Amino acid sequence: MKISAKTEYACIALLELAARYDSKEPVRIRKIAERHHVPARFLVQILLQLKGAGIVESVRGAAGGYRLLVPPDNLSLGRVMDVTEGNKDDQEEMVSGASPDSPVVKALIDAWRRVYQKEREMLRSISFAQLLEDARRFDTAMYYI
Repeated sequence: MKISAKTEYACIALLELAARYDSKEPVRIRKIAERHHVPARFLVQILLQLKGAGIVESVRGAAGGYRLLVPPDNLSLGRVMDVTEGNKDDQEEMVSGASPDSPVVKALIDAWRRVYQKEREMLRSISFAQLLEDARRFDTAMYYI
């Protein structure tokens, strides 16, 4: 599975916003960019796209920034990927460079389609609340050698 930088940065930004969801405190783009070494200019474009999808809102002013509109429990990785990458379910059918009439090719395409559907189901089942919980667990984990 390939994840674009755009999707990765969107998820990073949304996890930062999810961490402050209950406080309704806006987060500045610069803070996210510095903390995660993400290009701020790219984050601006991504957050505008997420705003257009109704996932975040912008807050103007000196204490402004972005806030998450969707509860982290109701926001899935699949939805974010649909926004940043486009809804792949609407794209063309899988095709092969080999003969489309071949039973072997048909079987392979059918298998790839089933794998893709399972992948989409899994992405839609992972919420940002779960990801935030995992991130907090990793943040507090201590490892001794």
